[in-house]
Amino acid sequence: MKKIFIFLLLSIIFTSCKSTSPAVSKKETKRENRALVNNLIEKATNNIGVKYKAGGTNKSGFDCSGLVYTTFESENIKLPRSSYEQAKIGKVIPLNDAKKGDLIFFKTNKSRQINHVGLIVEVNYDEIKFVHSSTSKGVIISSTKEAYYKNSFEQVNRIIE
Repeated sequence: MKKIFIFLLLSIIFTSCKSTSPAVSKKETKRENRALVNNLIEKATNNIGVKYKAGGTNKSGFDCSGLVYTTFESENIKLPRSSYEQAKIGKVIPLNDAKKGDLIFFKTNKSRQINHVGLIVEVNYDEIKFVHSSTSKGVIISSTKEAYYKNSFEQVNRIIE
């Protein structure tokens, strides 16, 4: 009887200590994530005009995955270095669910595997704009309305919920 009483008493004490509300509300987390996404977009777009450089990860030149890698690293988010490996991170989502901050992947030049990545900066109902480093123009913003990207689109990954 004494053991049962102690067990019940401890159960009441531990149950009353549980918090009924999370330490960080969902609203707060969404706001923080929006700020994080905006910081990532600002960091990436600050590089518009920087030339393309194979293997590049700084202002002297970026390749596509180097731009994404460096951008996310600025917020202490570690991503793999190549676009092929980056495409394995996060959650693959339908194109029509894409939002700012998601990564968009392509198979360009008839490649059999993903070989190009960009960071989505704007989503409209029929168009997605993304910042990336193109081999011919360096860091620019492009659109899924452009035939080249429309025809080589592969997937969208969400890294930040």
